[in-house]
Amino acid sequence: MERLCEPELMQDVLQAEAYAAADFSSSDQAVLERIEALLGVPGQGEGEGLSVVDLGCGPGNISFLLARRWPAASVLGIDGSAAMLAIAEERRRADPAAHRHLRFQQLVLPSQHLPAPCSVVVSNSLLHHLHDPGVFWDSVRRLSRQGTRLYVRDLRRPATNAELEVLVHRHAASAPAVLRRDYTHSLRAAFTRDEVVRQLEAAGLEGLEVLEVDDRYLEIQGPSLPGRLA
Repeated sequence: MERLCEPELMQDVLQAEAYAAADFSSSDQAVLERIEALLGVPGQGEGEGLSVVDLGCGPGNISFLLARRWPAASVLGIDGSAAMLAIAEERRRADPAAHRHLRFQQLVLPSQHLPAPCSVVVSNSLLHHLHDPGVFWDSVRRLSRQGTRLYVRDLRRPATNAELEVLVHRHAASAPAVLRRDYTHSLRAAFTRDEVVRQLEAAGLEGLEVLEVDDRYLEIQGPSLPGRLA
């Protein structure tokens, strides 16, 4: 199935609210567990000295999980959507003491205002939104330093329309209409494993591991700059 791009930003307030209200707890927890496994020994304890950037944080689901798991770490959630970040900020202000090292920043990629390189770069479901995937991988490189670890989770595009319809029915049949629509568009906009491997080769990141997970996901993980990072 040919890739069909979708809008890069979720700017509609009702769309953002529907996304924030949806229950992604199971998949979000899986992301956290993968990040814990990737970090290994440096991820033990409360995260002293760790700095984490969550690219495409949306309403902050993963950012809040990271901040709770590593309360001493600096966690920065970045997103281009003002509507999404308004929800994330409201959630953060509801319990500022519990999230004292968590903050959010609005940036649209590509940007010359990315933060300094960090310990961990995390991204959940941003890659398929970008019309040019090279923008994403360039941002990853700029956020990386010696020892940086990367974990990316994204949808993968099904081979046929029939497979797409099965996935939408299996995973979004009971979701609100706006989420079913967006899920369909996201599957069409997602990349295959082979496409991501070629993207990484073009970006000089071919040492990263690219896995097909479950019936709909890709996971890309490892040192962000193979050959230069420990």
